[in-house]
Amino acid sequence: MSAVARGRRGRKKFSASHHHAMGELNITPLLDLAFVLLVIFIITTAPSTNDIDINLPSAGQQPPQNQSKQDINNVTVDSAGNVFFNAEPITLKKLEDTIISYRKTNPDLSVVVRGDENVNYQKVVQVLDILTKANVTKIGLATDTAASGN
Repeated sequence: MSAVARGRRGRKKFSASHHHAMGELNITPLLDLAFVLLVIFIITTAPSTNDIDINLPSAGQQPPQNQSKQDINNVTVDSAGNVFFNAEPITLKKLEDTIISYRKTNPDLSVVVRGDENVNYQKVVQVLDILTKANVTKIGLATDTAASGN
């Protein structure tokens, strides 16, 4: 027997059944994308309200108007640090009590936080902490799209 013939016999033949195609589709990147898009849509669906005169930070796009105004509650912090709930002046303690009572009647409560661009950032964080304590999951931050050319 020649060396070539032995070499051919010594090799194992692999059938197509040993090469398995991937049987499962990895959907983790798709889920990541879906969650990112969900967060973006939740944040951008806040309607603009002009009840209190504040200067909002600017954003690139106008958010779509999907919800009616009565479904969304607004918490506004003006440049002096005054807090308003649906255009009514309110203290932080009273805001917490009010948000908790609203949350009990509407578990799907939506709140948009509107902070003046010159406000002390800590005041906005305090408002966000109150919303988190009250288990409000639909929170949006309002921006002004009219000033996006700056």
